[in-house]
Amino acid sequence: MDFIDVPGASGVAYRFRLWPRGERPPPMAGNYIVARQTREAVEVMLVGVASDLSRVNAEELRTAPDVHLFTRLNFARTIRTAEHADIVARHSQAGVAEPDS
Repeated sequence: MDFIDVPGASGVAYRFRLWPRGERPPPMAGNYIVARQTREAVEVMLVGVASDLSRVNAEELRTAPDVHLFTRLNFARTIRTAEHADIVARHSQAGVAEPDS
């Protein structure tokens, strides 16, 4: 799966793109999640937001072969922040990375 839809508390589903191991996301602002992906489900493990996704240390975050980095490009800070809060509210079991603005 190259894309996954992650629901927020509002019921809105946000589409995230898979980043292959060894590749870095572009130097653009957006949201990211680290998730365990199986055929049956996606378990969100970490939710984050960044002004530069290329600075997210993805290799450190991927703790197992079935754990992946997914990103969602969002240029406007207000949208990034709102989507981040919505996703965090729905996935309270996940860790939350501190926003870098």
